[in-house]
Amino acid sequence: MSLVELIAQADERGLAASGLACLDRCVPLLGGDDEVLRPLWGNLADGGDSAAWGELLEQARGKLGISDVVDDADVEDEAALLVRRMLAAAPAVRSAAEARMWADACSVAALQIHRLLDVADDDASLDARREGRTEGMPPLVAAELRRQVAVLELLAGHGASGLRHALEVSTEGRRVLRAVVSRRARGRR
Repeated sequence: MSLVELIAQADERGLAASGLACLDRCVPLLGGDDEVLRPLWGNLADGGDSAAWGELLEQARGKLGISDVVDDADVEDEAALLVRRMLAAAPAVRSAAEARMWADACSVAALQIHRLLDVADDDASLDARREGRTEGMPPLVAAELRRQVAVLELLAGHGASGLRHALEVSTEGRRVLRAVVSRRARGRR
């Protein structure tokens, strides 16, 4: 099943986890620590208070220094700007309709971020990649696409009990991106 189909079929928890996982993997671009989004992950577990989502989101925005309005003048790095926009666009209310739009936008943004950071060229559209046309994909983008699919499949197949594994998938991706960002910073010196 393609990423687009998985997003279309996901429930509210799966959609929120999908968007959160994309954001979580990209936090190294903002200099955020690995635990900054942990309360939001906890909120998705069984017994998590969906009404607390908005407050937890504001706390994460505060820790990462994200305002509600993020425009091109805020950052010079396009990849970091995309991460800021992902966090700024996160819905304050955890509903399926809002989470679906956010998860879809985060999916595209995360793939674009990985494309910007990958040294290999990719001429195919991100829509084509998300629909399953993956031949010739650069390795960093391909790995991000696999992680996005894995998170949605874990939540679809296991519900709340799939959250821990989804977080592990996200943590692995965050480590990879942190290494890429580190190499990139060393290359600028």
